[in-house]
Amino acid sequence: MKKNFLNKIYCVNSKAKLDYEIIDKYEAGVKLLGSEVKSIRNGGMTIKSAYVKIMTDFSIVLLNSRIRPYEMAKKNENYDPERTRNLLLNKNEILKIHQKVKTKGYSIVPIKVYNKNNFIKIEIALARGKKAYDKKEDLKKKDEINKARRAVKFQQY
Repeated sequence: MKKNFLNKIYCVNSKAKLDYEIIDKYEAGVKLLGSEVKSIRNGGMTIKSAYVKIMTDFSIVLLNSRIRPYEMAKKNENYDPERTRNLLLNKNEILKIHQKVKTKGYSIVPIKVYNKNNFIKIEIALARGKKAYDKKEDLKKKDEINKARRAVKFQQY
């Protein structure tokens, strides 16, 4: 029997939408080891404190993400859980991202890790950091929307 991993989301960076204003999104592949893939499919990855950096040779790497070691892997297949992982993007996309980050001061933030056609993909975004007052306004709007939803729910019953 084959497990169905079709379009499953494994990990989400919930702080990204709170801390950053997302400008543009890109889908990238991730260069992983076999035991890392198994660990991700078991829910062993975190990207809350992770960030993406463009290196001098125009390769994009994911830093500070953690993939828990897979328990069932062979003893000689151990790896560093927080190693840098290469992201796979088209050269034109890398150049576009590099130019925007260089000129406008954007950051590159990982948003979510998911499965697409049995490949592990990561969604990265060009983002601009929010100020403290912007964060407060967003939280107020979110709270007002939740109050309105609760009021509508209460009236239905």
